[in-house]
Amino acid sequence: MITASYHKYNLDFKRPSGTSRGVLTTKETWFVIIENDGRRGVGECGLLRGLSIDDRPDYEKKLKWVCTNIQIGIEDLLSKLVEFPSIQFGLEMAFKSLERTDAFELFPSNFTQGTDSIPINGLIWMGDKRFMKTQIIEKIEAGFNCIKLKIGAIDFLTELELLDAIRKEFSRETIELRVDANGAFSVSDALEKLKRLSTFDLHSIEQPIKQGQWQDMARLCEITPLPIALDEELIGVFGVTKKKELIQTIRPQYIILKPSLIGGFKGSNEWIDMAKTLNVDWWITSALESNVGLNAIAQYTYTKQNKMPQGLGTGGLYTNNFQSPLRVKNGTLLYDNTTNWKFDL
Repeated sequence: MITASYHKYNLDFKRPSGTSRGVLTTKETWFVIIENDGRRGVGECGLLRGLSIDDRPDYEKKLKWVCTNIQIGIEDLLSKLVEFPSIQFGLEMAFKSLERTDAFELFPSNFTQGTDSIPINGLIWMGDKRFMKTQIIEKIEAGFNCIKLKIGAIDFLTELELLDAIRKEFSRETIELRVDANGAFSVSDALEKLKRLSTFDLHSIEQPIKQGQWQDMARLCEITPLPIALDEELIGVFGVTKKKELIQTIRPQYIILKPSLIGGFKGSNEWIDMAKTLNVDWWITSALESNVGLNAIAQYTYTKQNKMPQGLGTGGLYTNNFQSPLRVKNGTLLYDNTTNWKFDL
């Protein structure tokens, strides 16, 4: 008989990490464990407080309902959880895990065999100029050739100085630079800021203005001197029709897929299919999951064979993450099969 349980787990940051939603010291996550005939499936519901559309008071109540009704099966469960994308993803993960001999090898590939890796960007956390510069040097020395800076938290001129300093030392051919504004620019000053940023040969900017302003974002995407990637804009957009309407209206240069925030593998596949039909490029990003969620996202990402650097975490942010085979080497994420999983709640 199939049974399920859920467990809350608090991940502790090694050092406070600055985001557009303030400084984080802990990150709450939830695990769904499915058991059937002596087998166990593990899934992570990567709730991100303040950003996830399913950050609501009845979240735990919904998890309890899922565990009580687990016997109705994955398809029926997913159809009843449209407004809870992180739980959808946790369930997809757990059911796929249950099917496997190795509960953590969800998508067998050259990646999980350890013979191929995924190029990723090095993420620079928000902070003062000195702290951000230190991180940039560390990423370059670690072999990253794609770096992503979160901007919008400190003075814009200081951020321009940082980018200028990088570009004076490293050309576009040496280091690809991405920036993420997390909606920090106002509609009135966004274009001027994009013009200033474009002088530094950037790859793209994520979410220059706040989500939900489709017409304003569409105008920006039409005249921008710098490719725009939609990120938060995708959160809370349910159904294929609405997704198509968003991309057709805004016509972005890129979309960014965070499976925990947009309905897991199924939700990501819908966005990718839509983007392809409208000639919009994309990449996949993790969203502060533990190594369990990161592992699922990485394995899924590899199957898509997108050659751009992906926005996958490194698993090294937390003091109490779970031991896993995921490793970062020379700006890539790889699977080291000499290391075993250690998943203890």
